[in-house]
Amino acid sequence: MLDTAALKTVPRRVFKKWTTKEGVLGDYDYAYLFTPSIPFFTKKEKVQPFFGLNDEMPLALGFLLGLQHALSMLAGVVSPPIIIASTANFSTELEEYLVSVALITCGLLSLIQITRFHIYKTPYYIGTGLVSVVGTSFSTITIVSKAIPQMYTQGKCPVAADGTKLPCPDGYGAILGTAAVCGLLEIALSFMPPAILQRVFPPLVTGPVVLLIGVSLIQSGFEDWAGGSGCMTSGSCSTAGHPKELVWGSAQFIGLGFLVYFTIILCEKWGSPIMKSCAVIVGLLVGCIVAAACGYFDHSSIDIAPAVNFMWVHTFKLTIYAPAVLPMLAVYIVLMMEAIGDITATSEVSRVEVEGPIYESRIQGGVLADGINGILSALCTLTPMSTFAQNNGVISITKCASRTVGYWCCFFLIVMGIFSKFAAALVAIPDAVLGGMTTFLFTSVAVSGLKIISTTPFTRRDRFVLTCSLLPGFGATLVPTWFDYVFGYSGGNKSLQGFLDAIVLVMETGFAVTGFIGVILNLFIAEESDEDDNADHFLEEHVVHEDTEVGNSIESEEKDIKNTV
Repeated sequence: MLDTAALKTVPRRVFKKWTTKEGVLGDYDYAYLFTPSIPFFTKKEKVQPFFGLNDEMPLALGFLLGLQHALSMLAGVVSPPIIIASTANFSTELEEYLVSVALITCGLLSLIQITRFHIYKTPYYIGTGLVSVVGTSFSTITIVSKAIPQMYTQGKCPVAADGTKLPCPDGYGAILGTAAVCGLLEIALSFMPPAILQRVFPPLVTGPVVLLIGVSLIQSGFEDWAGGSGCMTSGSCSTAGHPKELVWGSAQFIGLGFLVYFTIILCEKWGSPIMKSCAVIVGLLVGCIVAAACGYFDHSSIDIAPAVNFMWVHTFKLTIYAPAVLPMLAVYIVLMMEAIGDITATSEVSRVEVEGPIYESRIQGGVLADGINGILSALCTLTPMSTFAQNNGVISITKCASRTVGYWCCFFLIVMGIFSKFAAALVAIPDAVLGGMTTFLFTSVAVSGLKIISTTPFTRRDRFVLTCSLLPGFGATLVPTWFDYVFGYSGGNKSLQGFLDAIVLVMETGFAVTGFIGVILNLFIAEESDEDDNADHFLEEHVVHEDTEVGNSIESEEKDIKNTV
Protein backbone atom coordinates (compact mmCIF):
# COMPACT_ATOMS: atom_id res chain seq x y z
CA MET A 1 0.00 0.00 0.00
CA LEU A 2 1.42 3.37 -1.05
CA ASP A 3 2.12 6.00 1.57
CA THR A 4 0.38 9.04 0.05
CA ALA A 5 1.74 11.35 2.74
CA ALA A 6 5.31 10.38 1.84
CA LEU A 7 4.60 10.82 -1.88
CA LYS A 8 3.42 14.38 -1.28
CA THR A 9 6.79 15.30 0.25
CA VAL A 10 8.82 13.96 -2.69
CA PRO A 11 8.81 17.20 -4.76
CA ARG A 12 9.87 19.23 -1.72
CA ARG A 13 12.69 16.82 -0.88
CA VAL A 14 13.92 16.77 -4.49
CA PHE A 15 13.88 20.58 -4.64
CA LYS A 16 15.84 20.78 -1.39
CA LYS A 17 18.33 18.21 -2.66
CA TRP A 18 19.17 20.21 -5.77
CA THR A 19 18.99 23.76 -4.42
CA THR A 20 20.64 23.73 -0.98
CA LYS A 21 24.27 23.45 0.03
CA GLU A 22 23.41 20.59 2.35
CA GLY A 23 21.82 18.63 -0.49
CA VAL A 24 24.49 19.35 -3.10
CA LEU A 25 27.74 19.42 -1.09
CA GLY A 26 27.02 18.46 2.52
CA ASP A 27 29.85 18.72 5.06
CA TYR A 28 32.13 16.00 3.65
CA ASP A 29 35.88 16.71 3.58
CA TYR A 30 36.45 16.52 -0.19
CA ALA A 31 40.09 17.54 0.19
CA TYR A 32 40.74 14.20 1.89
CA LEU A 33 40.14 12.34 -1.38
CA PHE A 34 42.74 14.41 -3.25
CA THR A 35 45.43 14.91 -0.59
CA PRO A 36 48.55 12.89 -1.48
CA SER A 37 50.49 10.93 1.12
CA ILE A 38 53.39 13.40 1.27
CA PRO A 39 54.50 14.67 4.72
CA PHE A 40 54.22 18.40 4.00
CA PHE A 41 50.86 17.91 2.27
CA THR A 42 49.39 15.61 4.89
CA LYS A 43 46.89 17.30 7.15
CA LYS A 44 45.59 16.26 10.51
CA GLU A 45 43.34 13.27 10.15
CA LYS A 46 39.65 13.98 10.38
CA VAL A 47 37.05 11.36 11.20
CA GLN A 48 34.94 10.90 8.08
CA PRO A 49 31.24 10.07 8.38
CA PHE A 50 30.15 6.59 7.33
CA PHE A 51 27.32 6.30 4.80
CA GLY A 52 25.29 3.10 5.13
CA LEU A 53 23.44 1.24 2.40
CA ASN A 54 20.40 3.51 2.28
CA ASP A 55 21.76 6.71 3.83
CA GLU A 56 21.15 10.06 2.16
CA MET A 57 24.29 11.68 0.77
CA PRO A 58 25.17 14.91 -1.05
CA LEU A 59 24.80 14.93 -4.84
CA ALA A 60 28.38 16.03 -5.46
CA LEU A 61 29.78 13.28 -3.23
CA GLY A 62 27.66 10.61 -4.90
CA PHE A 63 28.75 11.86 -8.31
CA LEU A 64 32.43 11.91 -7.35
CA LEU A 65 32.53 8.54 -5.58
CA GLY A 66 30.49 6.93 -8.35
CA LEU A 67 33.08 8.11 -10.86
CA GLN A 68 35.82 6.75 -8.59
CA HIS A 69 34.12 3.33 -8.53
CA ALA A 70 33.78 3.35 -12.33
CA LEU A 71 37.43 4.28 -12.87
CA SER A 72 38.66 1.69 -10.35
CA MET A 73 37.00 -1.11 -12.35
CA LEU A 74 37.49 0.32 -15.85
CA ALA A 75 40.73 -1.50 -16.63
CA GLY A 76 39.32 -4.82 -15.49
CA VAL A 77 36.16 -4.35 -17.56
CA VAL A 78 37.79 -3.52 -20.91
CA SER A 79 40.82 -5.85 -20.81
CA PRO A 80 39.01 -9.19 -21.47
CA PRO A 81 37.10 -8.03 -24.60
CA ILE A 82 40.28 -6.51 -26.06
CA ILE A 83 42.23 -9.74 -25.53
CA ILE A 84 39.37 -11.98 -26.74
CA ALA A 85 38.89 -9.84 -29.86
CA SER A 86 42.59 -10.19 -30.62
CA THR A 87 42.40 -13.98 -30.20
CA ALA A 88 39.46 -14.18 -32.63
CA ASN A 89 41.27 -11.83 -35.09
CA PHE A 90 38.41 -9.33 -35.08
CA SER A 91 38.58 -6.04 -36.93
CA THR A 92 39.19 -2.80 -35.06
CA GLU A 93 35.53 -1.86 -35.51
CA LEU A 94 34.35 -5.11 -33.91
CA GLU A 95 36.89 -4.76 -31.11
CA GLU A 96 35.61 -1.26 -30.32
CA TYR A 97 32.06 -2.63 -30.31
CA LEU A 98 32.95 -5.31 -27.74
CA VAL A 99 34.57 -2.72 -25.46
CA SER A 100 31.48 -0.49 -25.66
CA VAL A 101 29.17 -3.43 -24.98
CA ALA A 102 31.32 -4.50 -22.02
CA LEU A 103 30.89 -1.09 -20.38
CA ILE A 104 27.15 -0.88 -21.09
CA THR A 105 26.44 -4.45 -20.00
CA CYS A 106 28.46 -4.10 -16.79
CA GLY A 107 26.50 -0.98 -15.91
CA LEU A 108 23.12 -2.58 -16.59
CA LEU A 109 23.83 -5.90 -14.88
CA SER A 110 25.35 -4.19 -11.84
CA LEU A 111 21.94 -2.60 -11.32
CA ILE A 112 20.52 -6.07 -10.71
CA GLN A 113 23.04 -6.82 -7.96
CA ILE A 114 22.73 -3.42 -6.29
CA THR A 115 18.92 -3.18 -6.37
CA ARG A 116 18.10 -6.73 -5.19
CA PHE A 117 14.74 -8.10 -6.30
CA HIS A 118 12.57 -10.40 -4.21
CA ILE A 119 11.18 -13.45 -6.04
CA TYR A 120 7.41 -13.39 -5.55
CA LYS A 121 6.04 -15.83 -2.94
CA THR A 122 9.47 -17.35 -2.23
CA PRO A 123 12.22 -16.69 0.34
CA TYR A 124 14.70 -16.10 -2.49
CA TYR A 125 16.23 -12.94 -3.95
CA ILE A 126 18.06 -11.82 -7.08
CA GLY A 127 20.98 -9.55 -6.17
CA THR A 128 22.80 -8.63 -2.97
CA GLY A 129 21.42 -5.18 -2.17
CA LEU A 130 25.04 -4.04 -1.68
CA VAL A 131 27.44 -2.07 -3.86
CA SER A 132 28.29 -5.29 -5.71
CA VAL A 133 29.39 -4.25 -9.18
CA VAL A 134 30.07 -6.77 -11.93
CA GLY A 135 32.58 -6.86 -14.76
CA THR A 136 33.77 -9.15 -17.53
CA SER A 137 35.45 -12.21 -16.07
CA PHE A 138 39.12 -12.92 -16.67
CA SER A 139 38.46 -16.65 -16.33
CA THR A 140 36.94 -16.90 -19.81
CA ILE A 141 40.09 -15.60 -21.50
CA THR A 142 41.90 -18.88 -20.90
CA ILE A 143 39.08 -20.90 -22.49
CA VAL A 144 38.88 -18.60 -25.52
CA SER A 145 42.66 -18.72 -26.01
CA LYS A 146 42.40 -22.53 -26.14
CA ALA A 147 39.08 -23.04 -27.94
CA ILE A 148 39.43 -20.51 -30.79
CA PRO A 149 42.79 -21.93 -32.04
CA GLN A 150 41.24 -25.39 -31.82
CA MET A 151 38.37 -24.18 -34.02
CA TYR A 152 40.85 -22.88 -36.59
CA THR A 153 42.52 -26.29 -36.65
CA GLN A 154 39.16 -28.07 -37.09
CA GLY A 155 38.12 -25.77 -39.93
CA LYS A 156 35.31 -24.09 -37.98
CA CYS A 157 37.07 -20.74 -38.33
CA PRO A 158 38.14 -19.40 -41.76
CA VAL A 159 41.76 -19.35 -42.89
CA ALA A 160 43.08 -17.56 -46.00
CA ALA A 161 44.90 -19.40 -48.79
CA ASP A 162 48.26 -18.19 -47.49
CA GLY A 163 47.48 -19.51 -43.99
CA THR A 164 46.44 -16.17 -42.47
CA LYS A 165 43.73 -16.58 -39.85
CA LEU A 166 40.63 -14.56 -40.72
CA PRO A 167 38.07 -13.14 -38.24
CA CYS A 168 36.04 -15.88 -36.55
CA PRO A 169 32.67 -14.46 -35.43
CA ASP A 170 31.04 -17.91 -35.51
CA GLY A 171 33.67 -19.23 -33.11
CA TYR A 172 33.00 -16.35 -30.74
CA GLY A 173 29.27 -17.03 -31.05
CA ALA A 174 29.91 -20.65 -30.07
CA ILE A 175 31.70 -19.44 -26.93
CA LEU A 176 28.75 -17.17 -26.09
CA GLY A 177 26.20 -19.94 -26.62
CA THR A 178 28.19 -22.36 -24.50
CA ALA A 179 28.50 -19.77 -21.73
CA ALA A 180 24.75 -19.10 -21.78
CA VAL A 181 23.89 -22.78 -21.35
CA CYS A 182 26.53 -23.42 -18.68
CA GLY A 183 25.24 -20.45 -16.68
CA LEU A 184 22.33 -22.65 -15.63
CA LEU A 185 24.76 -24.51 -13.33
CA GLU A 186 25.44 -21.43 -11.18
CA ILE A 187 21.72 -20.65 -11.07
CA ALA A 188 21.03 -24.17 -9.75
CA LEU A 189 23.86 -23.97 -7.21
CA SER A 190 22.54 -20.65 -5.86
CA PHE A 191 19.63 -22.47 -4.20
CA MET A 192 21.94 -24.77 -2.22
CA PRO A 193 22.87 -23.81 1.37
CA PRO A 194 26.22 -21.97 1.53
CA ALA A 195 27.53 -24.56 4.02
CA ILE A 196 27.18 -27.33 1.44
CA LEU A 197 28.83 -25.25 -1.27
CA GLN A 198 31.78 -24.49 1.00
CA ARG A 199 32.05 -28.19 1.84
CA VAL A 200 32.24 -29.25 -1.81
CA PHE A 201 34.24 -26.23 -3.01
CA PRO A 202 36.44 -25.13 -0.09
CA PRO A 203 39.41 -22.75 -0.45
CA LEU A 204 41.56 -25.86 -0.89
CA VAL A 205 39.82 -26.39 -4.26
CA THR A 206 39.03 -22.87 -5.47
CA GLY A 207 42.35 -21.26 -4.45
CA PRO A 208 44.53 -23.29 -6.85
CA VAL A 209 42.00 -22.70 -9.64
CA VAL A 210 42.14 -18.91 -9.23
CA LEU A 211 45.94 -19.08 -8.94
CA LEU A 212 46.28 -20.96 -12.23
CA ILE A 213 43.85 -18.63 -14.00
CA GLY A 214 46.12 -15.73 -13.07
CA VAL A 215 49.30 -17.60 -14.01
CA SER A 216 47.93 -18.57 -17.43
CA LEU A 217 46.84 -14.98 -18.12
CA ILE A 218 50.22 -13.48 -17.25
CA GLN A 219 51.63 -15.01 -20.43
CA SER A 220 49.30 -13.00 -22.68
CA GLY A 221 50.03 -9.85 -20.68
CA PHE A 222 53.78 -10.29 -21.07
CA GLU A 223 53.44 -10.94 -24.80
CA ASP A 224 51.67 -7.59 -25.19
CA TRP A 225 54.20 -5.91 -22.91
CA ALA A 226 57.00 -6.86 -25.32
CA GLY A 227 55.17 -5.48 -28.36
CA GLY A 228 52.09 -7.61 -28.95
CA SER A 229 51.27 -11.27 -29.44
CA GLY A 230 50.48 -10.62 -33.12
CA CYS A 231 54.10 -9.82 -34.00
CA MET A 232 55.69 -12.27 -31.58
CA THR A 233 56.48 -14.86 -34.27
CA SER A 234 57.29 -12.43 -37.10
CA GLY A 235 59.61 -10.44 -34.85
CA SER A 236 58.78 -7.07 -36.43
CA CYS A 237 56.14 -4.83 -34.83
CA SER A 238 55.02 -1.81 -36.85
CA THR A 239 54.06 1.26 -34.85
CA ALA A 240 51.98 4.06 -36.29
CA GLY A 241 53.83 7.35 -36.62
CA HIS A 242 57.23 5.88 -35.78
CA PRO A 243 60.01 6.25 -38.39
CA LYS A 244 61.16 2.63 -38.11
CA GLU A 245 59.73 -0.73 -37.25
CA LEU A 246 60.71 -2.14 -33.88
CA VAL A 247 61.40 -5.78 -33.16
CA TRP A 248 59.33 -7.69 -30.66
CA GLY A 249 60.88 -7.31 -27.21
CA SER A 250 62.70 -4.07 -28.04
CA ALA A 251 63.78 -1.73 -25.26
CA GLN A 252 61.19 0.87 -26.31
CA PHE A 253 58.30 -1.54 -25.78
CA ILE A 254 59.69 -2.89 -22.53
CA GLY A 255 60.22 0.67 -21.30
CA LEU A 256 56.62 1.68 -22.01
CA GLY A 257 55.34 -1.30 -20.03
CA PHE A 258 57.65 -0.53 -17.11
CA LEU A 259 56.48 3.09 -17.14
CA VAL A 260 52.93 1.90 -16.47
CA TYR A 261 54.20 -0.52 -13.83
CA PHE A 262 56.27 2.08 -11.94
CA THR A 263 53.46 4.66 -12.11
CA ILE A 264 51.15 2.20 -10.35
CA ILE A 265 53.76 1.73 -7.62
CA LEU A 266 54.22 5.50 -7.18
CA CYS A 267 50.45 6.01 -6.91
CA GLU A 268 50.27 3.38 -4.20
CA LYS A 269 53.16 4.95 -2.29
CA TRP A 270 52.39 8.68 -2.51
CA GLY A 271 49.01 8.98 -4.21
CA SER A 272 45.85 10.39 -2.70
CA PRO A 273 43.03 8.00 -1.73
CA ILE A 274 41.30 8.50 -5.07
CA MET A 275 44.58 7.90 -6.95
CA LYS A 276 45.31 4.71 -5.01
CA SER A 277 41.96 3.19 -5.91
CA CYS A 278 42.45 4.22 -9.57
CA ALA A 279 46.20 3.52 -9.72
CA VAL A 280 45.91 1.16 -12.70
CA ILE A 281 44.04 3.77 -14.75
CA VAL A 282 46.55 6.47 -13.76
CA GLY A 283 49.39 4.20 -14.89
CA LEU A 284 47.58 3.52 -18.16
CA LEU A 285 47.01 7.25 -18.71
CA VAL A 286 50.68 8.13 -18.10
CA GLY A 287 51.77 5.35 -20.45
CA CYS A 288 49.41 6.61 -23.17
CA ILE A 289 50.66 10.19 -22.83
CA VAL A 290 54.30 9.14 -23.21
CA ALA A 291 53.46 6.73 -26.04
CA ALA A 292 51.60 9.47 -27.92
CA ALA A 293 54.49 11.91 -27.45
CA CYS A 294 56.94 9.33 -28.82
CA GLY A 295 54.79 8.46 -31.85
CA TYR A 296 53.45 5.07 -30.81
CA PHE A 297 49.79 6.10 -30.61
CA ASP A 298 47.60 5.79 -33.72
CA HIS A 299 44.50 7.97 -33.46
CA SER A 300 43.10 7.19 -36.92
CA SER A 301 40.69 4.58 -35.51
CA ILE A 302 39.38 7.19 -33.06
CA ASP A 303 38.74 9.65 -35.87
CA ILE A 304 36.66 7.22 -37.93
CA ALA A 305 34.79 5.66 -34.99
CA PRO A 306 31.06 6.47 -34.76
CA ALA A 307 29.90 8.93 -32.13
CA VAL A 308 27.64 6.46 -30.31
CA ASN A 309 27.31 2.70 -30.02
CA PHE A 310 25.03 0.21 -28.33
CA MET A 311 24.31 -3.48 -27.93
CA TRP A 312 23.32 -5.62 -30.93
CA VAL A 313 24.87 -3.31 -33.49
CA HIS A 314 26.84 -6.47 -34.28
CA THR A 315 25.40 -9.91 -33.54
CA PHE A 316 26.82 -13.42 -33.44
CA LYS A 317 25.19 -16.76 -34.21
CA LEU A 318 24.82 -18.54 -30.88
CA THR A 319 25.81 -22.21 -30.96
CA ILE A 320 27.34 -24.67 -28.51
CA TYR A 321 30.95 -25.78 -28.79
CA ALA A 322 30.90 -29.13 -27.01
CA PRO A 323 34.63 -29.32 -26.12
CA ALA A 324 34.29 -26.04 -24.16
CA VAL A 325 31.38 -27.21 -22.00
CA LEU A 326 33.40 -28.81 -19.19
CA PRO A 327 35.92 -25.93 -18.90
CA MET A 328 33.04 -23.43 -18.95
CA LEU A 329 31.28 -25.30 -16.13
CA ALA A 330 34.52 -25.02 -14.14
CA VAL A 331 34.54 -21.27 -14.85
CA TYR A 332 31.04 -20.85 -13.40
CA ILE A 333 32.02 -22.78 -10.27
CA VAL A 334 34.96 -20.41 -9.85
CA LEU A 335 32.70 -17.40 -10.44
CA MET A 336 30.30 -18.69 -7.78
CA MET A 337 33.05 -19.04 -5.16
CA GLU A 338 34.49 -15.65 -6.12
CA ALA A 339 31.02 -14.15 -5.68
CA ILE A 340 30.68 -15.67 -2.20
CA GLY A 341 34.06 -14.26 -1.17
CA ASP A 342 33.46 -10.83 -2.69
CA ILE A 343 29.96 -10.53 -1.19
CA THR A 344 31.35 -11.44 2.23
CA ALA A 345 34.07 -8.79 1.88
CA THR A 346 31.54 -6.20 0.68
CA SER A 347 29.26 -6.99 3.62
CA GLU A 348 32.17 -6.52 6.02
CA VAL A 349 33.29 -3.14 4.66
CA SER A 350 29.64 -2.05 4.41
CA ARG A 351 29.19 -2.83 8.13
CA VAL A 352 26.28 -5.23 7.64
CA GLU A 353 25.80 -8.84 8.76
CA VAL A 354 28.47 -11.40 7.82
CA GLU A 355 26.58 -14.33 9.29
CA GLY A 356 22.99 -15.35 9.88
CA PRO A 357 19.91 -15.52 7.64
CA ILE A 358 20.25 -12.01 6.15
CA TYR A 359 23.85 -12.68 5.15
CA GLU A 360 22.92 -16.06 3.66
CA SER A 361 20.10 -14.46 1.67
CA ARG A 362 22.60 -11.96 0.25
CA ILE A 363 24.88 -14.84 -0.74
CA GLN A 364 21.97 -16.69 -2.37
CA GLY A 365 20.79 -13.58 -4.21
CA GLY A 366 24.29 -12.63 -5.32
CA VAL A 367 25.13 -16.08 -6.70
CA LEU A 368 21.74 -16.30 -8.45
CA ALA A 369 22.24 -12.87 -10.01
CA ASP A 370 25.75 -13.92 -11.05
CA GLY A 371 24.37 -16.93 -12.93
CA ILE A 372 21.57 -14.91 -14.52
CA ASN A 373 24.08 -12.22 -15.51
CA GLY A 374 26.19 -14.88 -17.23
CA ILE A 375 23.23 -15.79 -19.45
CA LEU A 376 22.18 -12.17 -20.03
CA SER A 377 25.73 -11.12 -20.92
CA ALA A 378 25.86 -13.83 -23.60
CA LEU A 379 22.59 -12.49 -25.04
CA CYS A 380 24.24 -9.04 -24.98
CA THR A 381 27.12 -10.50 -27.10
CA LEU A 382 29.57 -10.61 -24.20
CA THR A 383 31.36 -13.33 -22.24
CA PRO A 384 30.35 -14.15 -18.61
CA MET A 385 30.39 -11.60 -15.80
CA SER A 386 31.79 -11.82 -12.28
CA THR A 387 31.55 -9.69 -9.15
CA PHE A 388 34.49 -7.31 -8.81
CA ALA A 389 36.53 -7.05 -5.63
CA GLN A 390 38.29 -3.76 -6.51
CA ASN A 391 35.32 -1.72 -5.34
CA ASN A 392 35.59 -3.04 -1.79
CA GLY A 393 38.78 -1.02 -1.46
CA VAL A 394 36.95 2.12 -2.56
CA ILE A 395 34.23 1.52 0.04
CA SER A 396 36.85 0.98 2.73
CA ILE A 397 38.80 4.15 1.86
CA THR A 398 35.83 6.48 1.42
CA LYS A 399 33.66 4.95 4.18
CA CYS A 400 30.72 5.08 1.82
CA ALA A 401 28.63 1.94 1.25
CA SER A 402 25.57 3.80 -0.02
CA ARG A 403 23.83 2.20 -2.97
CA THR A 404 23.43 5.70 -4.40
CA VAL A 405 27.13 5.62 -5.24
CA GLY A 406 26.64 2.25 -6.94
CA TYR A 407 23.90 3.71 -9.14
CA TRP A 408 26.17 6.63 -10.08
CA CYS A 409 28.87 4.09 -10.98
CA CYS A 410 26.43 2.25 -13.27
CA PHE A 411 25.49 5.56 -14.88
CA PHE A 412 29.11 6.38 -15.72
CA LEU A 413 29.80 2.89 -17.12
CA ILE A 414 26.77 3.07 -19.40
CA VAL A 415 27.67 6.58 -20.62
CA MET A 416 31.28 5.52 -21.31
CA GLY A 417 30.00 2.59 -23.35
CA ILE A 418 27.45 4.55 -25.38
CA PHE A 419 30.02 7.11 -26.52
CA SER A 420 32.10 4.85 -28.74
CA LYS A 421 34.89 7.39 -29.15
CA PHE A 422 35.85 6.43 -25.61
CA ALA A 423 35.97 2.74 -26.54
CA ALA A 424 37.98 3.58 -29.67
CA ALA A 425 40.53 5.42 -27.53
CA LEU A 426 40.91 2.35 -25.31
CA VAL A 427 41.35 0.04 -28.31
CA ALA A 428 43.98 2.36 -29.80
CA ILE A 429 46.23 2.02 -26.73
CA PRO A 430 49.61 0.53 -27.79
CA ASP A 431 50.09 -3.13 -26.93
CA ALA A 432 53.14 -2.42 -24.76
CA VAL A 433 51.21 0.05 -22.59
CA LEU A 434 48.22 -2.28 -22.39
CA GLY A 435 50.50 -5.19 -21.53
CA GLY A 436 52.04 -3.33 -18.60
CA MET A 437 48.56 -2.73 -17.20
CA THR A 438 47.04 -6.16 -17.89
CA THR A 439 50.06 -8.01 -16.52
CA PHE A 440 49.58 -6.18 -13.23
CA LEU A 441 45.88 -7.09 -13.18
CA PHE A 442 46.53 -10.73 -14.07
CA THR A 443 49.19 -11.03 -11.38
CA SER A 444 46.69 -9.67 -8.86
CA VAL A 445 44.38 -12.54 -9.88
CA ALA A 446 47.16 -15.02 -9.08
CA VAL A 447 47.78 -13.29 -5.74
CA SER A 448 44.07 -13.60 -4.96
CA GLY A 449 44.44 -17.34 -5.49
CA LEU A 450 47.36 -17.44 -3.07
CA LYS A 451 45.31 -15.52 -0.52
CA ILE A 452 42.49 -18.06 -0.81
CA ILE A 453 44.93 -20.96 -0.42
CA SER A 454 46.46 -19.32 2.67
CA THR A 455 43.17 -19.73 4.54
CA THR A 456 43.59 -23.53 4.58
CA PRO A 457 45.21 -25.09 7.69
CA PHE A 458 47.91 -26.82 5.56
CA THR A 459 47.65 -30.20 7.21
CA ARG A 460 49.42 -33.16 5.61
CA ARG A 461 46.17 -34.09 3.87
CA ASP A 462 45.71 -30.53 2.53
CA ARG A 463 49.28 -30.42 1.24
CA PHE A 464 48.76 -33.74 -0.53
CA VAL A 465 45.53 -32.56 -2.21
CA LEU A 466 47.20 -29.30 -3.27
CA THR A 467 50.17 -31.15 -4.74
CA CYS A 468 48.03 -33.61 -6.68
CA SER A 469 45.72 -30.92 -8.07
CA LEU A 470 48.43 -28.38 -8.93
CA LEU A 471 50.71 -30.92 -10.64
CA PRO A 472 48.71 -31.30 -13.90
CA GLY A 473 47.53 -27.69 -13.70
CA PHE A 474 51.00 -26.16 -13.69
CA GLY A 475 52.14 -28.70 -16.27
CA ALA A 476 49.33 -27.84 -18.68
CA THR A 477 49.92 -24.12 -18.15
CA LEU A 478 53.67 -24.31 -18.78
CA VAL A 479 53.45 -26.85 -21.65
CA PRO A 480 50.06 -26.07 -23.23
CA THR A 481 50.33 -28.63 -26.08
CA TRP A 482 51.28 -31.62 -23.93
CA PHE A 483 48.03 -33.50 -24.63
CA ASP A 484 47.74 -32.80 -28.38
CA TYR A 485 48.87 -36.20 -29.62
CA VAL A 486 47.34 -38.53 -27.02
CA PHE A 487 44.40 -39.40 -29.30
CA GLY A 488 45.26 -40.30 -32.87
CA TYR A 489 41.68 -40.60 -34.07
CA SER A 490 41.12 -39.46 -37.67
CA GLY A 491 37.78 -41.12 -38.53
CA GLY A 492 34.52 -39.56 -39.63
CA ASN A 493 32.60 -39.93 -36.36
CA LYS A 494 32.01 -36.29 -35.42
CA SER A 495 30.51 -37.17 -32.03
CA LEU A 496 33.57 -39.17 -31.03
CA GLN A 497 35.88 -36.49 -32.39
CA GLY A 498 34.04 -33.82 -30.38
CA PHE A 499 34.28 -35.91 -27.22
CA LEU A 500 38.03 -36.41 -27.69
CA ASP A 501 38.49 -32.69 -28.40
CA ALA A 502 36.66 -31.92 -25.15
CA ILE A 503 39.06 -34.14 -23.20
CA VAL A 504 42.05 -32.48 -24.87
CA LEU A 505 40.70 -28.99 -24.10
CA VAL A 506 40.12 -29.87 -20.44
CA MET A 507 43.54 -31.49 -20.03
CA GLU A 508 45.27 -28.51 -21.65
CA THR A 509 43.32 -25.93 -19.60
CA GLY A 510 45.32 -25.84 -16.38
CA PHE A 511 42.71 -24.42 -14.04
CA ALA A 512 39.99 -26.81 -15.30
CA VAL A 513 41.95 -30.01 -14.69
CA THR A 514 43.15 -28.65 -11.34
CA GLY A 515 39.58 -27.89 -10.30
CA PHE A 516 38.21 -31.31 -11.23
CA ILE A 517 41.02 -33.20 -9.51
CA GLY A 518 40.78 -30.94 -6.46
CA VAL A 519 37.03 -31.55 -6.02
CA ILE A 520 37.43 -35.33 -6.37
CA LEU A 521 40.37 -35.63 -3.98
CA ASN A 522 38.82 -33.28 -1.42
CA LEU A 523 35.74 -35.50 -1.22
CA PHE A 524 37.63 -38.79 -1.60
CA ILE A 525 40.43 -38.30 0.95
CA ALA A 526 39.00 -38.08 4.46
CA GLU A 527 40.08 -35.54 7.05
CA GLU A 528 42.51 -36.97 9.56
CA SER A 529 44.71 -35.86 12.40
CA ASP A 530 48.02 -34.47 11.22
CA GLU A 531 51.11 -36.04 12.78
CA ASP A 532 53.03 -32.80 12.43
CA ASP A 533 50.27 -30.93 14.28
CA ASN A 534 50.28 -33.59 17.00
CA ALA A 535 54.06 -33.32 17.30
CA ASP A 536 53.85 -29.53 17.56
CA HIS A 537 51.11 -29.85 20.19
CA PHE A 538 53.19 -32.39 22.15
CA LEU A 539 56.27 -30.16 21.94
CA GLU A 540 54.25 -27.15 23.13
CA GLU A 541 52.85 -29.11 26.09
CA HIS A 542 56.33 -30.45 26.89
CA VAL A 543 57.83 -26.94 26.86
CA VAL A 544 55.02 -25.60 29.07
CA HIS A 545 55.51 -28.53 31.46
CA GLU A 546 59.27 -27.89 31.69
CA ASP A 547 58.72 -24.15 32.21
CA THR A 548 56.29 -24.95 35.03
CA GLU A 549 58.80 -27.30 36.68
CA VAL A 550 61.60 -24.73 36.36
CA GLY A 551 59.33 -22.04 37.83
CA ASN A 552 58.38 -24.26 40.77
CA SER A 553 62.04 -25.10 41.35
CA ILE A 554 63.02 -21.42 41.43
CA GLU A 555 60.21 -20.60 43.87
CA SER A 556 61.31 -23.46 46.12
CA GLU A 557 64.93 -22.23 46.13
CA GLU A 558 63.82 -18.67 46.96
CA LYS A 559 61.81 -19.96 49.93
CA ASP A 560 64.82 -21.95 51.19
CA ILE A 561 67.04 -18.85 50.98
CA LYS A 562 64.50 -16.75 52.88
CA ASN A 563 64.20 -19.38 55.59
CA THR A 564 67.97 -19.57 55.91
CA VAL A 565 68.26 -15.81 56.28
